[in-house]
Amino acid sequence: MAGLLPPLEITSGTPGGESLTTATSSVAQAWETFATGGDVTSDVRPDILASWYRCRDQYEVDPALDVAPPAPGHHDDQGPDSDVLFTQLGGLGALAGRDVELDGGVVAVTDGTGRILGTWGDPSARRRAEMSNMAPWSSWSEQCTGTNGMGTSFEVSGPVTVTGAEHWCEGFHQWACAGIAIRDVVTGSAIASINISRWGATLSGHVPVWLQKAATSVEQEIHRRALGEATQVVNAFTQERTDSSGPLVALDRGGQVVAANDAAMSLLRLPADAPASRGAVDPAERYRPDIPELAEVVRWAATRAAQDPQWSGYAQLGVSAEGAMPATLRPIVDANRVVGLLCAFGLQEGEPHGRAGEGSAVPMPPRVIGIRNDRLVLLAPSEIRYAEADRNTVWLSTDRGRILAATRGLDHVDRSLTRHGFRRVHRRFLVNLRRVAEVERGTKGELFLITDPRVPELVPVSRRHAPEVRRLLGV
Repeated sequence: MAGLLPPLEITSGTPGGESLTTATSSVAQAWETFATGGDVTSDVRPDILASWYRCRDQYEVDPALDVAPPAPGHHDDQGPDSDVLFTQLGGLGALAGRDVELDGGVVAVTDGTGRILGTWGDPSARRRAEMSNMAPWSSWSEQCTGTNGMGTSFEVSGPVTVTGAEHWCEGFHQWACAGIAIRDVVTGSAIASINISRWGATLSGHVPVWLQKAATSVEQEIHRRALGEATQVVNAFTQERTDSSGPLVALDRGGQVVAANDAAMSLLRLPADAPASRGAVDPAERYRPDIPELAEVVRWAATRAAQDPQWSGYAQLGVSAEGAMPATLRPIVDANRVVGLLCAFGLQEGEPHGRAGEGSAVPMPPRVIGIRNDRLVLLAPSEIRYAEADRNTVWLSTDRGRILAATRGLDHVDRSLTRHGFRRVHRRFLVNLRRVAEVERGTKGELFLITDPRVPELVPVSRRHAPEVRRLLGV
């Protein structure tokens, strides 16, 4: 895996690289204003500004911090065969560390919580990094250590660079770093990150490219293992379907349909030739049901089942327009790990799913964070008509105008809005189907969605997504 990657080049073409003072002088002034509670008007990239808002207003990270805190407690398995994958990441980190030894670089690998598992690279740079506790068993999540390559990579899609004063904590302003999250292809959650850091000078533009290739190589292995998981899920479904007369589906760990019998296909309004009819082994072929509460129920069931493989439980799911119906979930276990769930609709057995325990806090309404000028905009999902991607930048068309999404990458925005009735209709567009007011057909059969007849906006629907959109809209 690692041998297929090119050498890691962290220095720019200029000897010594551009100094951090020169590269981020204007950002440093903006940081001073923002860190003392003011607003900033320019010079800060949107993804960095969004991170600063999280650090200041949500996580309340001390901007004067100069040492990362120890990682809290023990962390359980965070993904499929995590020990094997972390060993592979360690090998990748060690090889990359050799590449950056002569250029003052440090390579770090973390788990999915931002806890550093290992560092490699230039010995003097590593000693300097250890003074800030950039070393194993320290926590570099945004919640603990503010804006940085490791923690901020969990919040965005693709590589993220944090240079000099872009770090939220002043004690790290002499560092430049770039990181990328390694994600579980089934759930989309981060299970690790790899980060490159350099003291006193900027990083080469080759670094984000190398990080993307490194993440892709690891995620290819995760994908291969996900195919093996799916085979176990399909086998368990095949054995169970002979004893089931009602609607039965097999779900992966992320709540997507891997397999379904005829009754379930009809209940979910899936076409007869949908991949679930034969077993959607590839994660890209799986269907995510339009059941808002399903993701929460799957997480609950997987957590319970991890403690007891014989566990079963049920929940009320809004499957049809007629209202909610009970569904019983049972785990599919392979090598003592939950790899999926069997879901029998119309059956009510086992532990009931409770919405909230006694004395629990009142949940806050969901919000999507946007940025307009120098302000953070808090949007209810219902205010957003659609999202449009311009490469990694995402624009939200809302009742309050066109607003820049704080989160980069349409895939990342998609994951946060799917449960609120949004659907991907095109590689560049995500639409709130509840806001679709009109549908226009083109002369060649093209489909366009209109979310506000007063505004001349046509959202194109790709051929790939058209059948699903028609089904969901009933047209």
